[in-house]
Amino acid sequence: MEQNNASKPEGQLPEQDLRGIIREAIQEFARGEQMRTEPALKAELLEERRRREQLERRLNELSQETRRAQQRAEEAERQAAIRSELQRLGVAKVDLAFRAVKDDVKRLEDGRLVAQGPNGEVPLKEFLNEFVQENPELMPARIPGGTGTVVQRPAEGGAFELDKIRPGMTAEDREAARREIARIASQSLRGA
Repeated sequence: MEQNNASKPEGQLPEQDLRGIIREAIQEFARGEQMRTEPALKAELLEERRRREQLERRLNELSQETRRAQQRAEEAERQAAIRSELQRLGVAKVDLAFRAVKDDVKRLEDGRLVAQGPNGEVPLKEFLNEFVQENPELMPARIPGGTGTVVQRPAEGGAFELDKIRPGMTAEDREAARREIARIASQSLRGA
C-alpha cells in the first residue's frame, strides 16, 4: 500500500480522503440549507398550529351553541306540552297552574314527560289531572251567580237601548233615553 501512496503525485489525495472531503462538503451544504429553511418551516408550523387551535375553538363554540339551542328547543317543547295539557283539562288560569307545576315535570331519556308525584314518577297527563283535581280553584266557576250577582230583569214597558243614543235624536227618543237612564240609576241605588 505504501507503494500506491508513493506512486501518486503530491497534489493528489488518497481516495478515502477525497470521499471524506466530499461527504463533509455535502453535510455542510445540507446543514446550511436546513438552517436557511428551518425558520420558514417553524413559522409555517406555528401558523398551522394557530389555525388548527382557532378551528378547534370555533368547533367547540359551535358545539356548545348547538347544545344550548337543543336545550332551549326541548324546554320550549316541554312548556308547550304542559300548557296544552292544562288547557285540554279546562284550566282557566293556565299561567298560574303552569308556574306551579313546571319545575316538577322532566323529560326522560326515551322522550316521555313525567312528573315526580307522591307515588313516584307518573306520566304528565296523570300528574296534571291529579293536580287539577286537587286545585279546583284553577278551574272556571261552575255556577253562574251567587252572592252579589245582579239578576237581569226584563225592561218595563218600551225599553230603550242605550246604544241608540246619538246627536240629533227626536224629542220622543230623548225622553225614552232619559226614562231608561233613570230606571237603571234607581235600580243601582236600590241595589237590585
